[in-house]
Amino acid sequence: MKIAYLGPQASFTDLAVKKAFPQSEAVPCVTIPDCIEAVIEEEAEYAVVPLENSLEGSVHITVDYLFHEANLSIAAELTSPIQQHLMVHPENNTSELKKILSHSHALAQCHKFLNTKYRGTPLEQTTSTAAAAKYLSDHPEEKVGAVGNELAAKVYGLHIIHENIHDFAYNQTKFIVLHKEPVKLNLLNKEGTDKTTLMVTLPKDRSGALHQVLSTFAWRKLNLSKIESRPLKTGLGDYFFLIDVEQEMDDILLPGAISEMEALQCKVKIIGSYSSFLLDG
Repeated sequence: MKIAYLGPQASFTDLAVKKAFPQSEAVPCVTIPDCIEAVIEEEAEYAVVPLENSLEGSVHITVDYLFHEANLSIAAELTSPIQQHLMVHPENNTSELKKILSHSHALAQCHKFLNTKYRGTPLEQTTSTAAAAKYLSDHPEEKVGAVGNELAAKVYGLHIIHENIHDFAYNQTKFIVLHKEPVKLNLLNKEGTDKTTLMVTLPKDRSGALHQVLSTFAWRKLNLSKIESRPLKTGLGDYFFLIDVEQEMDDILLPGAISEMEALQCKVKIIGSYSSFLLDG
């Protein structure tokens, strides 16, 4: 079984894939859309992409691509602890860095440290933390640092000069496993937490529409763990809502809530009914 993931090798997504799918063939992709398209084009059976970080919030390109471009379903959710380190090439073991590379979320997670220890040093975004580490490996002559994980330092032969530089100790990232069909994966030989994710578009110019949508869940005693708005890209003030419900799809409650929202002229897209798993550190 092939699993497309946001690479290159030794990214945080790669770590999640290794833990959840130890027997599968992991296929690195350059961008999140590339991962998703690999499943659409049947080059891989599943894709694993980041969805949300506990410090920096949602990965917007993942949410937007699933709404606007792709018709895939979430088969599982993986939550993994994140530890960020500052690393350099061993031939360039210096604290006087000309720039520091990493994924935008990783740089933001380490803002306090970088702003204090390396104030004024340019920060440059890469497609992933592993891509930053690979750049250092390929350019040993440059006085450049990278923010990434311990596996990246090992795989690309780098030296960690500062450990655990993220601003807050509680740092986790949620990854979603995407598939062409609505399936529910059982992973890690343990039970996960049931969830269902919906994308809801409200009718235009209808007063109280969001309140009515939330009421469809409230009176059925369906708990929401997340509600987030994202632009529809049709004009200012136009949004869709990403809603996580802490329940699997059943025969009565959730279908009833969806029917009621559709009766209110809302558009409802079911992104998946799946289990959420916590990965070991």
